[in-house]
Amino acid sequence: MLRSFLLLTSFTALLQATDSTTPGEISTPFPTINHLAVEWQIDGDDNLNATCAVRYRQAGVVTWQDSMDLRRVPASASQETKPIITWTNRLSGSVFDLKPGTAYEIELSLRDPDGGEATRIIQASTRPEPVAAKDAVIKSGTKADLNSVKPGQVLLLEDGDYGAVRFTRDGEPGSPIVYRSTSGKAVFSEVGMTDRKWVYLEGVTVNGPVRMNNTDHCVVRRCRINAQWGIKAYKPGMMNGCIEDNIITGIQPWEPEIMGASGDNDGEGIQFTGSGNVIRHNRVTGFRDCISHMEDDGAVPQMCNDILNNDISTGLDDGIEADFALHNCRILRNRLTNCFVGISSQPGLGGPNYFMRNVMFNLTYSAFKLHRFSQGDVILRNTVVKAGDGLGIYTSEPFDHALIQHNLFIGGKAPTTKFNGFSLGRGRAVDVQRFGKHCVFDYNAYATHGLPFEGKIGSWTFQKLPGKDFEAHGMEVALDVLANPVFPDDPMRLYEPPDLRLKGGSPDVGAYADDEALPIYGPRP
Repeated sequence: MLRSFLLLTSFTALLQATDSTTPGEISTPFPTINHLAVEWQIDGDDNLNATCAVRYRQAGVVTWQDSMDLRRVPASASQETKPIITWTNRLSGSVFDLKPGTAYEIELSLRDPDGGEATRIIQASTRPEPVAAKDAVIKSGTKADLNSVKPGQVLLLEDGDYGAVRFTRDGEPGSPIVYRSTSGKAVFSEVGMTDRKWVYLEGVTVNGPVRMNNTDHCVVRRCRINAQWGIKAYKPGMMNGCIEDNIITGIQPWEPEIMGASGDNDGEGIQFTGSGNVIRHNRVTGFRDCISHMEDDGAVPQMCNDILNNDISTGLDDGIEADFALHNCRILRNRLTNCFVGISSQPGLGGPNYFMRNVMFNLTYSAFKLHRFSQGDVILRNTVVKAGDGLGIYTSEPFDHALIQHNLFIGGKAPTTKFNGFSLGRGRAVDVQRFGKHCVFDYNAYATHGLPFEGKIGSWTFQKLPGKDFEAHGMEVALDVLANPVFPDDPMRLYEPPDLRLKGGSPDVGAYADDEALPIYGPRP
């Protein structure tokens, strides 16, 4: 009897030990201009109920502000990728929309009802805006002067045809080399920035690719790029780069028969691998994928990349392809119109990866493609209006550890036309059937236009909300929840981006808060 009691006691202690949490190392990898990532390694918590509240304050300020809790990320590995990617047991997340070049304190409060409690305060700083040195030497020059520029200098490019060039000199931290056209009439057929550090390209016209393989702290700003392949950063990738306020135009037409991954389409707007990159306020039109990570063995670690406030149209496969994102990639406040898929995460590699306040109109397949056993997708406060299924995720490879809340999904009647073999769906508000047990669907609003209201989540088919296991706080709305009710009845048509803000008194869902001005999508004034 005593032996049995001791064995039972030991077994109970072992269970408690594995369900309790042991805090480990904290890191803040790859700060960007407006965001900070936090990674808190842990042991234990096999039942996944540890939480971590987050507060932050600017250094020297007394008052704390609340941030989003860290997400619980269990150790695991990708499936059927080349190579297989593994990730560790941790709590992880981001602090959003911070000031550039600013020091912050971040308070982390870890709690586990099974044991394990800790509070830590860490320090981290955002990156400064990448601009020319305050004391930069400014001089004018031509093609002959391109590779004689020194760190801390700005070369004002005279108008003319520069042909294909490759830069051979590096800037330094705080003293970049800047190549600038003020008229846009310095015209290149190709620009090679490969292997460069702290080099900025501003205001030029490029009728061909901009190559950024193996770059660090480089910038492409306010350029016009007209090409089948726009900005390319292949292995070993682009690190801590900034691609902003550009107009990037491809060659792909809006034709149903060439859509999809297997379609006869080619060319990428911004295609890159690497970490710590900021891709913001670009207008990208007419590519297979408008903004895209690399995949499988073409990718190096892709973490802490920001894809913000871009204006995207005519993506024949994906508007934004965030595939093979490890963690803390932030896809925020983008506007996507006339794309086959809005945003792809196939797969997310543990996460969390954030898809927040994006606006999508006229998608011919799906808004979110969470395929290839994607893990850790956080889908919050997006607005989607499309023919077919409002939220349709069609995969036999179930995603898991996803949080899908406070979104507005409007689907509806669709033509029977197939787009290179793909259907828009039957017009349900939601059709998501294969996913793991750790996914949360709640607080979303759904509508169907021109059809009776219906949705399907897992094995639950419903004609009214709220539900029980899913969407306990979900709600049915109608197209007129929008202040400007508009629906893409003809998905083969190219639509101008509509205003999808809510009318007054609507539920607090979707990309826009009540009475909020439209964000700036694409290049800023």
